[in-house]
Amino acid sequence: MSSAMEEGNRSVSILTFLFLISILFLTASCHVARYVWWNYADIHDNEKFPAVPVSRSSISKPFIHSSSDIKIVLPESFYKINKPVSLETFLEENKTVAFLVIRNDSLLYERYFNGYSRESVLPSFSLAKSFVSALIGIAVKEGKIKSVNQPVSDFIPELADTGFRKVTLKDLLEMRSGIRFNEGYSNPFGEMGKFYYGLNLRRYTLNLRTQTQPGVAYNYQSANTQLLAMALERATGIRLPDYFGLKIWGPMGCEYGASWSVDSKRDNEAKAFCCINARAIDFARFGQLYLHGGLAGSDTVVPTAWVRESLTISNDSRDSQGYPYAYHWRVTRNGDFFAKGILGQYIYVSPSKKTVIVRFGKNSKGIVWAKLFEEMLHAL
Repeated sequence: MSSAMEEGNRSVSILTFLFLISILFLTASCHVARYVWWNYADIHDNEKFPAVPVSRSSISKPFIHSSSDIKIVLPESFYKINKPVSLETFLEENKTVAFLVIRNDSLLYERYFNGYSRESVLPSFSLAKSFVSALIGIAVKEGKIKSVNQPVSDFIPELADTGFRKVTLKDLLEMRSGIRFNEGYSNPFGEMGKFYYGLNLRRYTLNLRTQTQPGVAYNYQSANTQLLAMALERATGIRLPDYFGLKIWGPMGCEYGASWSVDSKRDNEAKAFCCINARAIDFARFGQLYLHGGLAGSDTVVPTAWVRESLTISNDSRDSQGYPYAYHWRVTRNGDFFAKGILGQYIYVSPSKKTVIVRFGKNSKGIVWAKLFEEMLHAL
């Protein structure tokens, strides 16, 4: 085949692809076009979606740098073919962009890789779920929500006749709601694709239905968090990003502002199951907050009783790696706990070691990062 023919066929293929994308954009399933165009979620997603700004407090509380001479090292079980490797080399080779260790309230380790820095804004994915859990606890303490045993239909009456009368906020927090929702990230036609890339999140949420009895079995579904957020907004009368800034981001004393991505400029519905955009150093503050039982200094930000309740293992819920799942937190057998998002995002908290570890990356590289953190902390 001649070069001219090859070039011609390539041009036809590109034009055909662009034509198909154009057709998709003109159909009702525009989220499919957005999925095809952007493909799988990645570390640049904060640049793709509109977002609502979240202001920091006028008084920030920077971490002090640790004077300890403790060196953070890579556990031997993570060496390649038993060959020693530095932690920095391992992190960079495994697509890490930010890695922080805070111990005894001091910044022990802070490194950025692959062109990232402290100033870099990072999109969270399911890490955001743990923030929503904290906001539910705050609303309960304030009396906006009477109890997590309330049916979600108390707040969203539109769902009362669709099987949600028996689904409680607790069921949603524990991912045991029994709703019909496919969490698959690789299917542009599935519910997750519609929730993440769609332009009318409120309508999609109100169209949810149940398929099994609530409280019976664990099934990780991001729609549970979106329902919690909608109930929270109805209970407080405040938009999720605004309530978040007022009750958590500001009181934590963050160094930087943040934002929360929304479905569209028209509807402005926050994607509660993901999409808080911020700096790694401020995500670490949230781990510190829970390390101290909800306290930021002497101020109670998240009720201590809620922190304790939300980390209690009370059923057989286990995530895909076998970790117990509580109120949008995962808990380890030794009492550590962590928030987790795709691409290997972690806020890992170890009360026994008084340590918080934050890791963000371009992907997880197939590594069980929580296991790495456990072994790393064992040496401290």
